[in-house]
Amino acid sequence: VQLQASGGGYVQAGGSLRLSCTTSGRAGNAYTMGWFRQAPGRARQFVSSIRWSDGKVDYVGAVKGRFTISRDSAKNTVYLQMNSLEPEDTGVYYCAADARGSNWLRLRGASYWGQGTQVTVSS
Repeated sequence: VQLQASGGGYVQAGGSLRLSCTTSGRAGNAYTMGWFRQAPGRARQFVSSIRWSDGKVDYVGAVKGRFTISRDSAKNTVYLQMNSLEPEDTGVYYCAADARGSNWLRLRGASYWGQGTQVTVSS
């Protein structure tokens, strides 16, 4: 499974960005796709996930109501729409995939990772 992330950038607080993660290889309905982020000097943190088979979503509390994860099966792409961005959202965002389900992905991480994309939110 190969993951290609894009869409990061620089935005002022209150602004929006949309991240994209395109998959190739043998990713399919058995996988859960997700996003993690890592701020400078901090551990990588789970942000959100979506189960490819039925669209079931999960979010960390800090982003609920502001971020929306979605998928486009025809394009093999997962999106993370980020609204009302805050400086605390700054970090490198990583796309991830795993076949062991959303709980595993959230708590244990992923088998497959994309390259990171930088998101910077200024105050």
